[in-house]
Amino acid sequence: MSDLPVFDPSQIPELLPFDPMDPVVHHNPYPTYEKIREEHGSTYTSPLGLISVLSHKAASQVLTSPKFGWGDNPMMHDQMVKAPNDPDGPLRPVLQFMDPPDHTRLRRLISRAFTARTVERLRPKVAEYMVKLIDEATAARDANGVVDLHKTVISPLAPMMLSELLNVPEKYHPRFLSFFRASATGIDPSFLLTPEQIKARDDARADFMQVGMELAAERRLDPGDDLVSQLVVAEQDGDALDEGEVAISIMMLLSAGTGATTGMLANCAFTLLRHPEQIAWLREHPDQIAPAVEELTRFDTPLQSTFRTALEPTEVAGVPVGAGQPVIVLFGAANRDPEAYEDPDRLDLSRRTSVNHLGFGHGIHYCLAAPVAKLTTQVALQALMGLDIELADDDPARPAGMVMRTIDELPVRLGARL
Repeated sequence: MSDLPVFDPSQIPELLPFDPMDPVVHHNPYPTYEKIREEHGSTYTSPLGLISVLSHKAASQVLTSPKFGWGDNPMMHDQMVKAPNDPDGPLRPVLQFMDPPDHTRLRRLISRAFTARTVERLRPKVAEYMVKLIDEATAARDANGVVDLHKTVISPLAPMMLSELLNVPEKYHPRFLSFFRASATGIDPSFLLTPEQIKARDDARADFMQVGMELAAERRLDPGDDLVSQLVVAEQDGDALDEGEVAISIMMLLSAGTGATTGMLANCAFTLLRHPEQIAWLREHPDQIAPAVEELTRFDTPLQSTFRTALEPTEVAGVPVGAGQPVIVLFGAANRDPEAYEDPDRLDLSRRTSVNHLGFGHGIHYCLAAPVAKLTTQVALQALMGLDIELADDDPARPAGMVMRTIDELPVRLGARL
């Protein structure tokens, strides 16, 4: 067990080499990451023993080594839930906070349902949704031609797409939207959340898992070609998901899918609109949309950090790590590592080394929703590049947080289709 105590906000200076709630860091963390790297190198060990990992090489080591996992990391406890079919049972971790062999079994079964075919069939639907949402955004412009692209296009797209993936009946949509909103901030450690945010997170999880149970029961009686049906029937070597695991898996996929997709599209669109020369390049090279999205994600990844625990004595970047010692991997810093990327603070959509970025993690916990987020972002950006569009505000509001970095609004001046 880790000797690290349960955290509270007053311990931030003893935990991290920066304050994630500092407005300067909140606005742009990358100069802070670089300063820490210059002063401390690949890692920084705090007075309370939390090791911050900043280099791409060291981050990759932590994420792929079996000597690191979740163990008894206090951060994991924030993400544990009770299965709705066993309310008196123990708290269970969701997939991304499990260690092998439980993680191996569950991910293998879910992956069989989350196939390339399942994801690829969303492509025409995303394009169809974008036509509808752009029309609605155009109609919502003010007298100066300005509209909030986040409110009108980016925020609605992920719920629409994921409802399609899960074939969610319309009667559930209001409850889904409540869960989407609560899950966005609920991924942060509890010591960074208000009591109201924690309650909203926990209530939304409980309600959504009940929805998952109801959907799973319906699909067992009347299976279709959607992801819930595939989760219900997923089986390998005589092993299948129980009712609680199906509900928890649906909650995890919706939470990860919503956060990854909305955050990725928002960051990519904002970054691209701040670099008109890159927009011009992309319009001239539309076939390069996939690698362009990888570079945009590297440049300003929505997933900024994750925690791990040393499961046995080991080392990272030459620094000894004791069994049970906690580690935080700073994806944002690793993706701007000058040893991994030439001129890392420059956005270059023609860059071909971006594919190894850590924006979706790495190793056995690589984000299961990454293919959905990438496909959605590719199709959405292609649609936006077909518009006469420019930023109306280059400093949009951002939600406070440590794990996710994204924006709450994206005012743009929207013209006609090109």
